[in-house]
Amino acid sequence: MTDVESPSYVPGHGVLEGRTAVITAAAGAGIGGATARRFLEEGARVLISDAHVRRLKEHEAELAGEFGAASVTAAPCDVTDETQVRALFDTAVRKHGRLDVVVNNAGLGGTADLVDMTDDQWSRVLDVTLNGTFRCVRAALRHMRGSGGVIVNNASVVGWRAQAGQAHYAAAKAGVMALTRCAAVEAAAYGVRVNAVAPSLAMHPHLVKVTTPELLAELTSREAYGRYAEPWEVANVIVFLASGYSSYMTGEVVSVSSRHP
Repeated sequence: MTDVESPSYVPGHGVLEGRTAVITAAAGAGIGGATARRFLEEGARVLISDAHVRRLKEHEAELAGEFGAASVTAAPCDVTDETQVRALFDTAVRKHGRLDVVVNNAGLGGTADLVDMTDDQWSRVLDVTLNGTFRCVRAALRHMRGSGGVIVNNASVVGWRAQAGQAHYAAAKAGVMALTRCAAVEAAAYGVRVNAVAPSLAMHPHLVKVTTPELLAELTSREAYGRYAEPWEVANVIVFLASGYSSYMTGEVVSVSSRHP
Protein backbone atom coordinates (compact mmCIF):
# COMPACT_ATOMS: atom_id res chain seq x y z
CA MET A 1 0.00 0.00 0.00
CA THR A 2 1.23 3.47 -0.87
CA ASP A 3 0.13 6.69 0.80
CA VAL A 4 -0.90 9.10 -1.94
CA GLU A 5 -2.00 12.69 -1.37
CA SER A 6 -5.38 13.81 -2.67
CA PRO A 7 -5.13 15.08 -6.27
CA SER A 8 -5.77 18.64 -7.31
CA TYR A 9 -9.39 19.65 -7.90
CA VAL A 10 -10.45 19.21 -11.52
CA PRO A 11 -11.99 22.34 -13.13
CA GLY A 12 -15.21 22.19 -15.13
CA HIS A 13 -15.24 21.81 -18.91
CA GLY A 14 -18.90 22.51 -19.70
CA VAL A 15 -19.82 18.87 -20.37
CA LEU A 16 -23.31 19.37 -18.88
CA GLU A 17 -23.99 22.75 -20.47
CA GLY A 18 -27.72 23.43 -20.75
CA ARG A 19 -28.79 20.31 -18.84
CA THR A 20 -31.30 20.35 -15.98
CA ALA A 21 -30.57 18.00 -13.10
CA VAL A 22 -32.24 16.88 -9.88
CA ILE A 23 -29.91 15.71 -7.11
CA THR A 24 -31.30 14.19 -3.92
CA ALA A 25 -29.63 14.35 -0.50
CA ALA A 26 -27.62 17.31 -1.78
CA ALA A 27 -27.40 19.43 1.38
CA GLY A 28 -24.10 19.58 3.18
CA ALA A 29 -20.59 18.38 2.44
CA GLY A 30 -21.19 14.82 1.25
CA ILE A 31 -21.33 13.24 -2.21
CA GLY A 32 -24.67 14.90 -3.06
CA GLY A 33 -23.42 18.37 -2.21
CA ALA A 34 -20.19 17.80 -4.12
CA THR A 35 -22.16 16.53 -7.12
CA ALA A 36 -24.35 19.64 -7.13
CA ARG A 37 -21.25 21.83 -7.19
CA ARG A 38 -19.57 19.80 -9.95
CA PHE A 39 -22.75 19.89 -12.07
CA LEU A 40 -22.94 23.66 -11.75
CA GLU A 41 -19.27 23.94 -12.68
CA GLU A 42 -20.05 21.85 -15.76
CA GLY A 43 -22.83 24.22 -16.85
CA ALA A 44 -25.97 22.45 -15.60
CA ARG A 45 -29.00 23.98 -13.93
CA VAL A 46 -29.53 22.13 -10.67
CA LEU A 47 -32.47 21.46 -8.38
CA ILE A 48 -31.08 20.20 -5.10
CA SER A 49 -33.21 18.31 -2.62
CA ASP A 50 -32.88 16.98 0.91
CA ALA A 51 -35.03 16.04 3.89
CA HIS A 52 -33.04 18.45 6.09
CA VAL A 53 -34.65 21.77 5.21
CA ARG A 54 -32.31 24.12 7.09
CA ARG A 55 -29.14 22.62 5.64
CA LEU A 56 -30.77 22.52 2.20
CA LYS A 57 -31.57 26.23 2.28
CA GLU A 58 -28.09 27.08 3.51
CA HIS A 59 -26.51 25.10 0.68
CA GLU A 60 -28.85 26.65 -1.88
CA ALA A 61 -27.84 30.12 -0.71
CA GLU A 62 -24.15 29.22 -0.86
CA LEU A 63 -24.35 27.80 -4.37
CA ALA A 64 -26.60 30.59 -5.63
CA GLY A 65 -24.08 33.12 -4.37
CA GLU A 66 -21.37 31.48 -6.46
CA PHE A 67 -23.24 30.38 -9.57
CA GLY A 68 -26.29 32.66 -9.66
CA ALA A 69 -29.84 32.20 -8.44
CA ALA A 70 -31.03 31.15 -11.91
CA SER A 71 -28.71 28.14 -11.87
CA VAL A 72 -29.71 26.52 -8.58
CA THR A 73 -32.97 26.00 -6.75
CA ALA A 74 -33.98 23.81 -3.83
CA ALA A 75 -37.01 21.71 -2.91
CA PRO A 76 -37.28 19.68 0.31
CA CYS A 77 -38.12 16.01 -0.18
CA ASP A 78 -38.28 12.93 2.03
CA VAL A 79 -37.76 10.04 -0.38
CA THR A 80 -39.82 7.72 1.84
CA ASP A 81 -42.91 9.80 0.99
CA GLU A 82 -44.33 9.14 -2.47
CA THR A 83 -46.27 12.40 -2.52
CA GLN A 84 -43.12 14.42 -1.84
CA VAL A 85 -41.17 12.49 -4.48
CA ARG A 86 -43.76 13.21 -7.15
CA ALA A 87 -43.86 16.86 -6.15
CA LEU A 88 -40.06 17.11 -6.41
CA PHE A 89 -39.94 15.98 -10.03
CA ASP A 90 -43.04 17.96 -10.98
CA THR A 91 -41.34 21.04 -9.53
CA ALA A 92 -38.18 20.45 -11.56
CA VAL A 93 -40.10 20.21 -14.81
CA ARG A 94 -42.33 23.18 -13.96
CA LYS A 95 -39.37 25.43 -13.10
CA HIS A 96 -37.04 24.39 -15.89
CA GLY A 97 -39.33 22.95 -18.55
CA ARG A 98 -37.40 19.70 -18.77
CA LEU A 99 -35.56 17.01 -16.86
CA ASP A 100 -32.28 15.75 -18.28
CA VAL A 101 -30.39 14.16 -15.39
CA VAL A 102 -31.36 12.65 -12.04
CA VAL A 103 -28.85 11.69 -9.37
CA ASN A 104 -30.38 9.49 -6.67
CA ASN A 105 -28.03 10.01 -3.77
CA ALA A 106 -30.36 9.63 -0.77
CA GLY A 107 -29.39 6.79 1.55
CA LEU A 108 -29.24 5.84 5.20
CA GLY A 109 -26.65 3.77 6.98
CA GLY A 110 -26.02 2.56 10.50
CA THR A 111 -24.21 -0.22 12.30
CA ALA A 112 -25.86 -3.18 14.04
CA ASP A 113 -25.03 -6.88 14.16
CA LEU A 114 -27.73 -8.92 12.48
CA VAL A 115 -28.49 -10.89 15.64
CA ASP A 116 -29.33 -7.66 17.48
CA MET A 117 -30.86 -5.71 14.58
CA THR A 118 -34.49 -4.70 15.04
CA ASP A 119 -37.15 -4.79 12.37
CA ASP A 120 -37.33 -1.00 12.58
CA GLN A 121 -33.57 -0.63 11.96
CA TRP A 122 -33.75 -2.96 8.98
CA SER A 123 -36.88 -1.40 7.50
CA ARG A 124 -35.73 2.20 7.93
CA VAL A 125 -32.46 1.65 6.04
CA LEU A 126 -34.22 -0.29 3.28
CA ASP A 127 -36.98 2.30 2.95
CA VAL A 128 -34.65 5.28 2.54
CA THR A 129 -31.86 3.62 0.59
CA LEU A 130 -33.59 1.12 -1.70
CA ASN A 131 -37.27 2.05 -1.72
CA GLY A 132 -36.39 5.75 -1.92
CA THR A 133 -34.23 5.12 -4.97
CA PHE A 134 -37.04 3.09 -6.52
CA ARG A 135 -39.54 5.89 -5.97
CA CYS A 136 -37.21 8.47 -7.53
CA VAL A 137 -36.31 6.27 -10.51
CA ARG A 138 -40.00 5.63 -11.16
CA ALA A 139 -40.88 9.33 -10.94
CA ALA A 140 -37.96 10.30 -13.18
CA LEU A 141 -38.86 7.74 -15.84
CA ARG A 142 -42.43 8.99 -15.97
CA HIS A 143 -41.09 12.39 -17.00
CA MET A 144 -38.22 11.14 -19.16
CA ARG A 145 -39.94 8.47 -21.22
CA GLY A 146 -41.04 11.03 -23.78
CA SER A 147 -37.77 12.93 -24.03
CA GLY A 148 -34.86 10.74 -22.87
CA GLY A 149 -32.37 11.46 -20.13
CA VAL A 150 -29.89 10.00 -17.68
CA ILE A 151 -30.31 8.53 -14.21
CA VAL A 152 -27.35 7.89 -11.91
CA ASN A 153 -27.93 5.98 -8.67
CA ASN A 154 -25.57 5.95 -5.71
CA ALA A 155 -24.84 2.39 -4.64
CA SER A 156 -21.84 1.26 -2.58
CA VAL A 157 -19.08 -1.33 -2.76
CA VAL A 158 -20.73 -2.77 0.37
CA GLY A 159 -23.31 -4.12 -2.07
CA TRP A 160 -20.53 -6.48 -3.20
CA ARG A 161 -18.43 -6.82 -0.07
CA ALA A 162 -19.27 -8.40 3.27
CA GLN A 163 -18.89 -6.08 6.24
CA ALA A 164 -19.91 -6.85 9.81
CA GLY A 165 -22.73 -4.72 11.15
CA GLN A 166 -23.87 -3.67 7.66
CA ALA A 167 -26.41 -6.34 6.66
CA HIS A 168 -29.24 -3.83 6.19
CA TYR A 169 -27.11 -1.29 4.32
CA ALA A 170 -25.41 -3.96 2.16
CA ALA A 171 -28.75 -5.52 1.25
CA ALA A 172 -30.15 -2.10 0.34
CA LYS A 173 -27.17 -1.16 -1.81
CA ALA A 174 -27.12 -4.56 -3.54
CA GLY A 175 -30.78 -3.90 -4.26
CA VAL A 176 -29.90 -0.51 -5.77
CA MET A 177 -27.45 -2.28 -8.08
CA ALA A 178 -30.09 -4.79 -9.22
CA LEU A 179 -32.68 -2.02 -9.59
CA THR A 180 -30.23 -0.07 -11.75
CA ARG A 181 -29.71 -2.99 -14.12
CA CYS A 182 -33.42 -3.79 -14.46
CA ALA A 183 -34.41 -0.14 -14.89
CA ALA A 184 -31.76 0.26 -17.58
CA VAL A 185 -33.22 -2.58 -19.65
CA GLU A 186 -36.72 -1.10 -19.44
CA ALA A 187 -35.63 2.52 -19.92
CA ALA A 188 -33.59 1.85 -23.07
CA ALA A 189 -36.81 1.98 -25.08
CA TYR A 190 -37.32 5.56 -23.83
CA GLY A 191 -33.81 6.68 -24.71
CA VAL A 192 -32.93 6.84 -21.00
CA ARG A 193 -29.66 5.56 -19.60
CA VAL A 194 -29.50 4.25 -16.01
CA ASN A 195 -26.17 3.62 -14.28
CA ALA A 196 -24.81 3.64 -10.75
CA VAL A 197 -21.65 4.50 -8.88
CA ALA A 198 -20.39 2.34 -6.03
CA PRO A 199 -18.03 4.33 -3.81
CA SER A 200 -15.89 2.59 -1.24
CA LEU A 201 -14.86 5.22 1.30
CA ALA A 202 -15.66 8.88 0.67
CA MET A 203 -15.10 11.04 3.74
CA HIS A 204 -17.79 13.49 4.87
CA PRO A 205 -19.13 14.73 8.22
CA HIS A 206 -22.08 12.31 8.41
CA LEU A 207 -19.81 9.30 7.96
CA VAL A 208 -17.67 10.49 10.87
CA LYS A 209 -20.78 10.72 13.06
CA VAL A 210 -21.99 7.17 12.38
CA THR A 211 -18.64 5.34 12.19
CA THR A 212 -16.07 4.76 14.90
CA PRO A 213 -12.54 6.17 14.41
CA GLU A 214 -11.20 2.61 14.66
CA LEU A 215 -13.38 1.36 11.81
CA LEU A 216 -12.58 4.39 9.64
CA ALA A 217 -8.87 3.79 10.19
CA GLU A 218 -9.26 0.11 9.29
CA LEU A 219 -11.26 0.84 6.13
CA THR A 220 -8.80 3.52 5.05
CA SER A 221 -5.87 1.15 5.53
CA ARG A 222 -7.44 -1.30 3.06
CA GLU A 223 -7.47 1.24 0.23
CA ALA A 224 -4.60 0.92 -2.24
CA TYR A 225 -3.84 4.65 -2.02
CA GLY A 226 -3.87 4.60 1.77
CA ARG A 227 -6.49 7.36 1.88
CA TYR A 228 -10.22 7.86 1.55
CA ALA A 229 -11.82 9.48 -1.49
CA GLU A 230 -12.81 13.11 -1.48
CA PRO A 231 -16.56 13.50 -2.22
CA TRP A 232 -15.75 15.47 -5.37
CA GLU A 233 -13.79 12.49 -6.72
CA VAL A 234 -16.97 10.43 -6.62
CA ALA A 235 -18.87 13.37 -8.08
CA ASN A 236 -16.48 13.41 -11.04
CA VAL A 237 -17.53 9.87 -11.94
CA ILE A 238 -21.18 10.88 -11.63
CA VAL A 239 -20.48 13.78 -14.02
CA PHE A 240 -18.98 11.29 -16.48
CA LEU A 241 -22.04 9.02 -16.28
CA ALA A 242 -24.37 12.01 -16.68
CA SER A 243 -22.51 13.36 -19.71
CA GLY A 244 -22.26 12.40 -23.35
CA TYR A 245 -18.90 10.77 -22.66
CA SER A 246 -20.77 7.69 -21.40
CA SER A 247 -23.39 7.61 -24.17
CA TYR A 248 -23.05 3.82 -24.76
CA MET A 249 -23.18 2.85 -21.09
CA THR A 250 -26.35 1.70 -19.36
CA GLY A 251 -27.06 -0.83 -16.62
CA GLU A 252 -23.52 -0.49 -15.30
CA VAL A 253 -22.35 -0.15 -11.69
CA VAL A 254 -19.02 1.70 -11.65
CA SER A 255 -16.81 1.12 -8.63
CA VAL A 256 -15.21 4.30 -7.31
CA SER A 257 -12.58 2.59 -5.22
CA SER A 258 -8.85 2.02 -5.05
CA ARG A 259 -9.24 -1.68 -4.36
CA HIS A 260 -11.13 -4.45 -6.15
CA PRO A 261 -14.42 -5.60 -4.61
